[in-house]
Amino acid sequence: MQIRSKTFLVAAALSLAALAGTPARAQDYPSKPITIVVPFAPGSGTDQMARMMGQIITSEYKIPVLVDDRAGASGFIAAQYVAKAPPDGYTVLMTTNTTHAANEHLYKKLPYDPVKDFTPVTLLGKGYMLMMVNPASPIQSVGDLIAAARKTPGKLNFGSGSSSSRVAGELFRQMTGIDVVHVPYKSNPLAITDLIGGQIDFMFADAPTALPQVNGGKLRALAASGTQRLAAAANVPTVDEAGVKGYDMSYWTAVYLPAGAPAAVTQRLNAIFVKVSNSPEARAFQAATSGETATSTPEGLARFQAEESQKWGRVIKAAGIQPE
Repeated sequence: MQIRSKTFLVAAALSLAALAGTPARAQDYPSKPITIVVPFAPGSGTDQMARMMGQIITSEYKIPVLVDDRAGASGFIAAQYVAKAPPDGYTVLMTTNTTHAANEHLYKKLPYDPVKDFTPVTLLGKGYMLMMVNPASPIQSVGDLIAAARKTPGKLNFGSGSSSSRVAGELFRQMTGIDVVHVPYKSNPLAITDLIGGQIDFMFADAPTALPQVNGGKLRALAASGTQRLAAAANVPTVDEAGVKGYDMSYWTAVYLPAGAPAAVTQRLNAIFVKVSNSPEARAFQAATSGETATSTPEGLARFQAEESQKWGRVIKAAGIQPE
């Protein structure tokens, strides 16, 4: 009995020591390089944001920030990687509604749980997309695209490299009643390459990825996906203005840690990203792409994600997409 009591006391002492050490380590955070994992390819809007914010963090906190693009499988690869990483605050997932609100409605089974496998940190911002065609295409407007699709059902196709991009195209198809074929890609920049090359007919892409191609004359923008025109492309009408009444699609970006991250580390990382998001450099980035800065508490992101999951479920169902 005495031996068991001593064993219990030793175990309890060790547990208390471990708990006592956690706040000290959290106070020292960050003390080594941070890796931001992005579920999309280099050049995507999320990749651009990660690199921009990483540079600010490095400058402000003197901590190296590495950006690790793990594109493919609708974000499965990156999400799984971060979910299995140590929850110490040094492996961060910067992602979108693709992995944390839409995928659960697009696939019958996910290799990760968007709620249970992650610790919410903060919302970063909201953004919009541009609907684009090749400048050599005879399609000059949304009306032209609808007419062409109705003239030759099943001939035109659209690419997508994210759930937002895909659902934007599928919702457009459903609301207009046209018959077009979906072509999936690992990431939007890869789809844009094929759009420039003439392999696909049209696509929706996030503004940070799309605008350089439109401004450079490599692609033609037909419409913007939100309810208002983009300040960075004020001459481009919204899909609603172009005749598809009620059309509205946006996306959001947020930061997560693996499940089980210490509360103190989560709060510290939240403070870092909120500060960076409100920096002049970050606000300039958002302004250049007509995005919106939108930060939150960890608890606020959890609530927002739950609401967005319900919303994306409704949108995906309305678009007639069957889970794969």
